[in-house]
Amino acid sequence: MIIGFQQNQRMKHKISLHKIAEKKNGRPLENGSISANKSPNSLMLIAGPCSAESEVQVRKTAEAISLTGVDVSYFRAGLWKPRSQPGTFEGAGYKGIDWLKAVKRDFNLPIITEVANPQHVEMVLKNGIDAVWIGARTTVNPFYVQEIANALKGVDIPVFVKNPVNPDLELWMGAIERIEKAIQAEVFPLHRGFNMTGNSRFRNRPVWQIPIELHTRRPELTMICDPSHIAGDRKYIYEVSQKAINLNYRGLMIETHIDPPNALSDAAQQISPALLSDVLKRIQLRSTTEIKPEDSPKLSKFRERIDELDFQLLDLLKKRMDVSSEIGAWKQNNKVSILQPERWSAILKRANDYAAEIGLSSEFIDQLFKAIHDESIDRQTAADVGKLINEYGRE
Repeated sequence: MIIGFQQNQRMKHKISLHKIAEKKNGRPLENGSISANKSPNSLMLIAGPCSAESEVQVRKTAEAISLTGVDVSYFRAGLWKPRSQPGTFEGAGYKGIDWLKAVKRDFNLPIITEVANPQHVEMVLKNGIDAVWIGARTTVNPFYVQEIANALKGVDIPVFVKNPVNPDLELWMGAIERIEKAIQAEVFPLHRGFNMTGNSRFRNRPVWQIPIELHTRRPELTMICDPSHIAGDRKYIYEVSQKAINLNYRGLMIETHIDPPNALSDAAQQISPALLSDVLKRIQLRSTTEIKPEDSPKLSKFRERIDELDFQLLDLLKKRMDVSSEIGAWKQNNKVSILQPERWSAILKRANDYAAEIGLSSEFIDQLFKAIHDESIDRQTAADVGKLINEYGRE
């Protein structure tokens, strides 16, 4: 950390936001910009390549994005790429900073890159990078996050904190809080999905319940979504982006490359500047106003039906778990293993087959039945433990 620099470094721009016009039934985003950090009708947009590969690639991408007329809050490019396998492209490193500075100078685009250690922080602060993000592989380790927070102490550039690769809300919130205590600017949660087993169309499961819970606990935070890493495939970028906006996210980070098929990292999930423009034109904004029951009798009827069905579901789950407890007692008395892999595989297959017939997704059914199965195992295990406690208690 450079002593004295943090007091002098100040944001030299107002965040340029993508202007959204509302309509009762929703309407496309409109090109244009407003100078406001938080507006109910504005969307923060971060766009640029996954990684800075060459000076030409970075410049051509920035130029093409500018020519679309899309307003970009930040131009992104990763300089240091934490890759799973050695020998793959790990970013241009320090030399790429000059490429980003040229984009800022020539196209008037604020720039943002990822930092994973204090050395990265020192380098980007020294060179006037406007914002940084902390990646999912870094957020997972509180020691790394704290080192970065210490290096950022006192600065007033925005920091975007990606969720950890594993679905751990407390870990994500802890990383956000560590950075909040260190800096004098806003901290943005950045949702990029989670690495999980099971069926999914997406590279990283969104597990929307986790960012929703984060926003419930910290409603003052501005939620940003990274549809590129969730999707893993450019054909899903619009779908994920629209869902994020439907869930009241206020910004998107979309990986955009001048030549996506030939990108040196994450080629499948990057889109061209032209497709970026198309995605933004198609996105529909929905009102974030809370609807009161008295304002919509029809909606109230729907909600009443949902509430009734929810109670029915809970009653059915209670009955199922009661049967699981009885099965657990039987297995304990007959010295039968609790886990029966063939039976479990048959249950899951039957559920997925029937779900397909009635229009429910396999991803949803996998998550639902795995949760039910976990609880069922806990119930059956409890029968074993309960008997042991009773036996020891009599001795």
